[in-house]
Amino acid sequence: MDKRWRDIGVLAGALFVVNVAARLIIQFGTDDGDDAAADRVSLGMFVLIGLILAGLAFYWGRRRPLGDWAADVAGAVLVALLLTVLVGPLLVGDSPFAGGAGTFFAQIWLYLAATGAGALVGYLVLTMLGLDHRSQSLKRYAELKAAKPRKVVRR
Repeated sequence: MDKRWRDIGVLAGALFVVNVAARLIIQFGTDDGDDAAADRVSLGMFVLIGLILAGLAFYWGRRRPLGDWAADVAGAVLVALLLTVLVGPLLVGDSPFAGGAGTFFAQIWLYLAATGAGALVGYLVLTMLGLDHRSQSLKRYAELKAAKPRKVVRR
């Protein structure tokens, strides 16, 4: 159980670090009025977050049932989301609500869309390849049933 919580914390921390890195790149690597560069960095951040979750869904989906790892991913995403929208802006000297309510909620929806899409793509690829936990369990069951000789019923 402790390993499970550690995995959730590490994932949430990694997602938050990606966001902090993007914020620092925007703060120090772009001009103040260059919204196009800031948008490109933000897009890269969302793509990287989606790729992290796709890889993790592929990895965890092979070893654990969907309900187990999906709950862990959802918890980690929720913690990382709260850190991203509430703590992340403070690290670069802004207020979480500096851009207004529209920007605040747009961050939330974009973050949820990127994480959901990443996890979904990873799991769909895993399922398409037949390597997910359920497919492997069904394969082992079929092999076990095929390996047993048929019982002959005598009258």
